Amino acid sequence: MKIAVASGKGGTGKTTISALLAYAADNAQYIDCDAEEPNGHLFLKPKIEKTVSYTELVPKINEDICTFCGKCADACVYKALVIMGSPLNKTMFFPDLCHSCGACAYVCPVENALVEVEREVGEFKFGKAGHIDFVMGSLNIGEASATQLIINLKKHIDETKTVILDSPPGTSCTVVETLYGVDFVVLVTEPTPFGLNDLRLSVELVRNMNLPFGIIVNKNEEGNNLIEDYAKEENIEILYRLPYSKKIASNYSKGNLPFDEYKDDFKGVLKIIKERV
Repeated sequence: MKIAVASGKGGTGKTTISALLAYAADNAQYIDCDAEEPNGHLFLKPKIEKTVSYTELVPKINEDICTFCGKCADACVYKALVIMGSPLNKTMFFPDLCHSCGACAYVCPVENALVEVEREVGEFKFGKAGHIDFVMGSLNIGEASATQLIINLKKHIDETKTVILDSPPGTSCTVVETLYGVDFVVLVTEPTPFGLNDLRLSVELVRNMNLPFGIIVNKNEEGNNLIEDYAKEENIEILYRLPYSKKIASNYSKGNLPFDEYKDDFKGVLKIIKERV
């Protein structure tokens, strides 16, 4: 079973919920897909056993044999290539715009004028956090997009386990890619106007993707019915309410989560999700 944990914005407790769910599962794999700012390792504290460089193919043009016909630039819908013909006979490549689709190399009519070479854009880390298999993707600072990295990171999903995918925040392409193909989505929110606004965006996304989902309210306060009223109005199930707690916040700031205290509660959440799937 593959469960993605997502939120419309950062800071709602998405990683907290992801880590608690992974800890509660008997046969768990935790995959940190928040590649621009992965922090699940701060709480799960895995022993990293292997680190692998992640590379993407990008074009390299040999101007000595290039005819500067411009077919590669025409094929690039992302405008990562610029070809300047006679009298300049120069080329320009913008790696931040490249999506490694390979179209430029496919259409080039001159053998070896344009070849694809590997460029390191991040890394994968693999390890164990107690009974949890831990996988993390990390994008190098300055890289423009983590979408392709997430696509390849998800190739390490172990279908025999309960897989918890810690999604990037928001509703961008990286989130869509993380959610693609999962069995269930947990939307984490907090009972504030900002939390509700971004929850609405997340709900619209998962509904458009036709994915089953439910809500977990983090920092829940008695008497604050902001999320409750919305969920009732939209007929969305609230799976769990993690209470607002200064003790949890204090321990969180030290990299500690109440794993054992809430283990049974999150086992119950997993049971509900399994029933819904």
